[in-house]
Amino acid sequence: MKPLQDFRKEYRLGRLDESQLSNDPMELFKVWLNEAIEAELPEPNAMTVATVDPDGQPTQRIVLLKDLSTQGFVFYTNLGSNKAKHIQQNNKVSLHFPWHLMERQVKVCGVAQPLPRSDVLKYFLSRPKDSQIGAWASKQSQVISTRQLLVSQFNQMKEKFAKGEVPLPDFWGGFAINPHLIEFWQGGEHRLHDRFEYTRQADSQWTYRRLMP
Repeated sequence: MKPLQDFRKEYRLGRLDESQLSNDPMELFKVWLNEAIEAELPEPNAMTVATVDPDGQPTQRIVLLKDLSTQGFVFYTNLGSNKAKHIQQNNKVSLHFPWHLMERQVKVCGVAQPLPRSDVLKYFLSRPKDSQIGAWASKQSQVISTRQLLVSQFNQMKEKFAKGEVPLPDFWGGFAINPHLIEFWQGGEHRLHDRFEYTRQADSQWTYRRLMP
């Protein structure tokens, strides 16, 4: 294997300067997300969600961003999962969008709030039926002995809900991350990357500053 220290890359795809910035970082985020979609990046709405467990141990996982609303960055999950339990005890979280092929990344720090059940139901009903059944079959983050057992549980649920709509599980929900910090990173030559950090002020207005790479 090639030694890791020998991997080198120059970042030349773009620049980020103040002329491209908006007073509201969510507007710039939407532009970048749309560009990632138009560039046909794999899973452009994939984001890392970092939480902290009761012992103070940070942990991360990748989920899919499903909406950008006035409440913030929205995703859905099993409320019995580790991430949901962490959020219930400490709702300060961080998100990360790794758009490597565009030499961009975005970091978000914010507070997670549970979504209204009406929003959760609306999204749940939009999912393919097998995905709805999968939500019933999996007790997310719980130990299971074999994959065959998981498949068996899925098949049992598929038979149970063969007719009619699949009901929304009471253990399934979602969160909106209301951001107070958003950082945009654009790779630059000679490791002179462009970084701008937005911070939400007490009056809900945003200010930004350039950070050294």
